[in-house]
Amino acid sequence: MPKKPMTITEKIFAHHCNCDFVQAGDLIEAKIDIALANDITGPIAIQEFKKTGFSSVFDKSRVVLVPDHFVPNKDIKSALQAKTLREFANEQDLVHKFDVGTMGIEHALLPEKGIVTAGDLVIGADSHTCTYGALGAFSTGVGSTDLGCAMASGETWFKVPSTIKVIFNGKLNKYVSAKDLILHLIGDIGVDGALYKALEFCGSTIEEMDMDGRFTICNMAIEAGAKNGIIEPDKNTLEYLKNRSLREPLIFKSDENAVYERIIEYDVSKIEPTVAYPHLPENTHTISEAIKDNIKINQVVIGSCTNGRLEDIKAAAEILKGRKVHPDVRCIVFPATQDIILKSIELGYYQTLIEANVAISTPTCGPCLGGHCGILADNEVCISTTNRNFIGRMGHIDSKIYLASPYVAAASAVLGRIASPEEL
Repeated sequence: MPKKPMTITEKIFAHHCNCDFVQAGDLIEAKIDIALANDITGPIAIQEFKKTGFSSVFDKSRVVLVPDHFVPNKDIKSALQAKTLREFANEQDLVHKFDVGTMGIEHALLPEKGIVTAGDLVIGADSHTCTYGALGAFSTGVGSTDLGCAMASGETWFKVPSTIKVIFNGKLNKYVSAKDLILHLIGDIGVDGALYKALEFCGSTIEEMDMDGRFTICNMAIEAGAKNGIIEPDKNTLEYLKNRSLREPLIFKSDENAVYERIIEYDVSKIEPTVAYPHLPENTHTISEAIKDNIKINQVVIGSCTNGRLEDIKAAAEILKGRKVHPDVRCIVFPATQDIILKSIELGYYQTLIEANVAISTPTCGPCLGGHCGILADNEVCISTTNRNFIGRMGHIDSKIYLASPYVAAASAVLGRIASPEEL
């Protein structure tokens, strides 16, 4: 009997539930490779884990706790949350322990450390766990209760999502980046356009894209409502995983005749730098439109699990080199990990940024969720490389957040309004 065709997402599920075939709509129980939590969701997951009656986690090397949201701690409550993670990690003798000085933003840290790899099934009590799809893994966010139970059992249940294939073909224009592609897609299909579906990204543009860009695209799949974002592993993936992955990668690829709910195709040469206006990521406008709107800004944030990687710091430094941040603007850069900080120093990016009057932070999610290190006051306007611009997301409910790439954010920091690098 001929083998039934499957997408990469379906193949990963089939492997992890020991089935020959799964399809969209199936309810399955699957073994997980990594269970992840942070200092907001982790304490709740630990509490739920203790209710299960299990005395130890299913695998000490596969439960990972990363304090990154309110760390370094901003107040007593956040200090207690981080302490809960620290004590549980020590009690369970977890292999991967992270704290101030070793931690980073979780969705940049785990790939960097090789903790997640191709073919994995990863769940995390954070919606942007979908980032790891850039490695050819299935990864998705879950609630803290589900995570707590999975920390004990090593498995959980899923409904297999249908898949939307998104094809990006062509050569990117100058200053157009992965962030612009994913914002363009979200603007096209809406924040619920891929609700509980897999977004599978492919095409010549993706094939030529570096891993940092791929992480950015998969990171924001959730902003279109997707269950996961995923890219088939290729030579770039394997090169990234080489001498990094702690486990043998498993390479899955979609069958040519796999069933897709929908196929969307873009010629990227027609895509401009893109800006998402308040208060939804789908409210997208081209940079040409934004320039005409003359949007004055108070703050710029470059960083987060979306755009805090080395290529993002490089892009900001490229634009800011020899220039100064506008005197009416606060510009804060958040490198995502300690290793990115070291490389940024070695490559001279830090000197460039500091000479431009940029403030550089330790790795933290900080302002992205309105936590600390960059809260907005009433009527303040921020352009940010983060992933969400909901009402009150970064502070006061009367503040406004615009989402853009590091190129556009850095250019805006110089001119004091949302701007294109071409204007400098």
